[in-house]
Amino acid sequence: MTGFEDLLGHCPSLPSGTRAGLNRWIFRGMLFACGPTAVALHLLSRDLAWDFAKASARTLALATGVEIEVRGLENFPEGPAVVTPNHASHFDIPALLGFLPGEAHFAAKKELFDEPILGWVMRTLGMVPVDRENPVHAIDDLQEVVGRAGAALIVFPEGTRSRDGNLGKFKKGAFRLAIARGLPVVPIAVHGSKAVMRQGGYLAIEPGRIVIEILPAFETTGLTADDRHELTEQVRDAILRRLLAGGDARPAVA
Repeated sequence: MTGFEDLLGHCPSLPSGTRAGLNRWIFRGMLFACGPTAVALHLLSRDLAWDFAKASARTLALATGVEIEVRGLENFPEGPAVVTPNHASHFDIPALLGFLPGEAHFAAKKELFDEPILGWVMRTLGMVPVDRENPVHAIDDLQEVVGRAGAALIVFPEGTRSRDGNLGKFKKGAFRLAIARGLPVVPIAVHGSKAVMRQGGYLAIEPGRIVIEILPAFETTGLTADDRHELTEQVRDAILRRLLAGGDARPAVA
């Protein structure tokens, strides 16, 4: 390695707390620098803005010493789909944004869109604010995005980050949406992100390794709204099995 990559290669030898603190400022600095740049590029070219956003997310992983591996790319559809990862840390978002194919439109709680820079960037890139107090309106907003040709909609079905790293209960909105539009549901098991960016760490990032495991899709053709409960449990069980296999959950989780 030479230049920037050579410098980064020596960073993991720093004491853990020092490196995590440095990474906190890298994270904030890149958000404030790259966010407005993505918005400006969007005025010139939507594709250029998306390319820049994805490259920035990959650069963030490199700069903070986080290695990301994607498995199961053959399971990721080329067309519209509802993608349902588990959610263990804030770093799930740049990892999925930077390393999944194509555009990754996230559904996120509406409060994030009130943030001065983050909200500006999210709206520009077509992310979807979700009002968790008004699920019917939220489903309408999600339908608008998922109907765009080629767009994958990422919904964290737990509704929020796991507090203890274990898989929480799944909300059914994403599955109701997939059935209504006849779209495949693509489960993703995200391994290792909790150790990289722990809840309550004030954006501190520890160098580490995240594995994004894309599981076989669940087709929804022929399903009705009455099938949403079974579909929800099938997808959750598929993710839980992979998390258990990787040591990222406890068997006692119900």
